[in-house]
Amino acid sequence: MYVCVCKAVTDKQIKSAISNGYCSRKDLNQCLGVGTVCGKCSPHVKQLLDEHRAQTPIMWAAA
Repeated sequence: MYVCVCKAVTDKQIKSAISNGYCSRKDLNQCLGVGTVCGKCSPHVKQLLDEHRAQTPIMWAAA
């Protein structure tokens, strides 16, 4: 499904970028251009990021 119509970016592309370490909206803006034209996709981009964070275990650094 297209998330960002302005830049023709799909949810699969966003999920792939998130899996490859682009872990913020700013990162995704720079990588894929999402949210840089009209901004209507920003809530969905945030939702995809939140879903990824919920599924990813937190790794704690040893002191």
